[in-house]
Amino acid sequence: MADTADQKKSDHRSEKKRRLRLLPPPAWWPLPACALLGLAAGGAYGVLKAPEYAATSYVVAVPNETTEPATALGFAQAYGRIATSSSTLAYAQPRAGIDARQLRTQVRAETSPDSPMIAVTGTSTSPSEAADIANAVADALSLSSNTAAKNTGVQLLLFNQAVAPADPASPSAPVSGAVGLCAGGLLGGLWMLARPARAGRRTQEEAVPVVEEYASLPAQGEHTETKEKESVR
Repeated sequence: MADTADQKKSDHRSEKKRRLRLLPPPAWWPLPACALLGLAAGGAYGVLKAPEYAATSYVVAVPNETTEPATALGFAQAYGRIATSSSTLAYAQPRAGIDARQLRTQVRAETSPDSPMIAVTGTSTSPSEAADIANAVADALSLSSNTAAKNTGVQLLLFNQAVAPADPASPSAPVSGAVGLCAGGLLGGLWMLARPARAGRRTQEEAVPVVEEYASLPAQGEHTETKEKESVR
């Protein structure tokens, strides 16, 4: 008898474990799963990617005695657009010490609508190389623009040279992990919002044939009326 009772208890535990294993996961499982995946991906990106440094050099457009300040502002916008052109980078390439094609991917220029200032930013995995890139392009832009200063009435002067940065501009591993966590959580939430809509559409599609089949059946009154007509005949 004792063996039978123990066997029943063991079978009950086994059945309970089997039912627990067969239970479907909770509906909110995509949220933590995607968040953890995003955290892992962002942290790995921050650890494996080499840190990137950025250095900025500033050039200002200065009008001559006969030129209005508004003209200098307009030329600053124009020179900012050609700061990364092939001709400017060809001047800057010898001092920057890298290929012109690579230089194009490591420099950018920004202007302000309120100030005749051009910010030239160089980026690199080396702090000193980032500063060299920014200064080389800023000097090349000044030299190429000053050749036409007699005709334009505006010349570019170096306002501030770039120095080697102490800290990288790229995000660290904790920041990358936090960004990945937020992005993964957002994707998980969107997935959860999209799932009920798909399930509702499937339910409606399954219900349509049933409704059509029910609508195709004759009503009970039509059956009775048909039988009465047949009996009269």
